[in-house]
Amino acid sequence: MRPALLFCAALTLSARAISSQAPSEKAVAAVLDDWHLAAAQADESRYFGHMAENAVFMGTDATERWPKAAFQAWAHPIFQRGKAWSFKAVRRAIAFSKDGRTAWFDEDLDTPNLGPSRGSGVLTLEKERWRIQQYNLSVPIPNALMKAVKTQIEAQTKSNPR
Repeated sequence: MRPALLFCAALTLSARAISSQAPSEKAVAAVLDDWHLAAAQADESRYFGHMAENAVFMGTDATERWPKAAFQAWAHPIFQRGKAWSFKAVRRAIAFSKDGRTAWFDEDLDTPNLGPSRGSGVLTLEKERWRIQQYNLSVPIPNALMKAVKTQIEAQTKSNPR
């Protein structure tokens, strides 16, 4: 089977499969991996197609809480340049609700522009397709650096209040 067909098969779950099988970490991971790949390939429709209509993207800046429509409007010019951003999961943990229709995840990311980063979020099964409801991007700060970073954040916040 060609990779594209195999990927599509992993994304589409039949109602019968859902009722008779345990939730599939592979299906959720495939959505997240393709979402990240769509950004790297500047495929705006595919990228935002993985997000639920009421999805929220939480960026690394404290002011970045983006409902899907606002996030898409902000990101559109970036996608138009031919490459958005490049995130690659190097570790991921996925858990499911008892009914198997909600998945929570956290992932460590390799990113060229942010360095080691972390994503976490929630997906739900909508019309037999996993959709991202919330994604929270963060940059973990080593504890040994926290005091210095906190001082810098406080200084920045005082000079540029929200």
